[in-house]
Amino acid sequence: MSTAGVTADPVLLKIDQAYHRLEKTLNYVAATFLFSLMLLACSEVVMRKLFNSPIPGQADLVEISIPTMGFFGLAYCQRMAGHVRMEIVVQQLKGRAHWLFEFISNFATIIICALMIYGTYSHFLRAYEFGDSTMDVELPIWPPKLIIVFGFCILFGRLLISFCGYWRLLMNPDAEVYAVPVTLAVEEIAEAEAEVARDAITDKDVDEELERR
Repeated sequence: MSTAGVTADPVLLKIDQAYHRLEKTLNYVAATFLFSLMLLACSEVVMRKLFNSPIPGQADLVEISIPTMGFFGLAYCQRMAGHVRMEIVVQQLKGRAHWLFEFISNFATIIICALMIYGTYSHFLRAYEFGDSTMDVELPIWPPKLIIVFGFCILFGRLLISFCGYWRLLMNPDAEVYAVPVTLAVEEIAEAEAEVARDAITDKDVDEELERR
């Protein structure tokens, strides 16, 4: 979406930027868990192959770590417009019609997310009260269920920020676009990928030239 030279609302903009820093931090945490599980899987293979001694509770650790990888990145993915979207119709809309569609879609997502928070919290509370645990080494499973609730709460906060952003754009379609996910057009994505490819080719040519010298 193009932006116009309209003065940004400092309050909403600052909230969006601060919240995005939180989202990026949680995304790094999710990436760290993913990398750790990769190391755990490699260690498991080595221990089984060389020492015939699997790591106790390896499957349990994977089970309770998966929610962190998936749900800590929800809000970040939403902010970066990384979720799968069907935009055959949306791409044809312009101006206030486009922002109205996005506003309604975002409002529906807020309702769904609120229901998911209620449902996942009920599951967490039940697991905590009953003392549910994993099958092998009996690790408590309420922490990963609480992480799911937390992930949905962070996503809910992002959706509320987007709600304000879409309402602002609905009132003034020519305003500067921020605090909402911005989906790149197909042409922009292709150009970005082409730019990355050109940079890679240039770097390779430079390396080959240095090696010849």
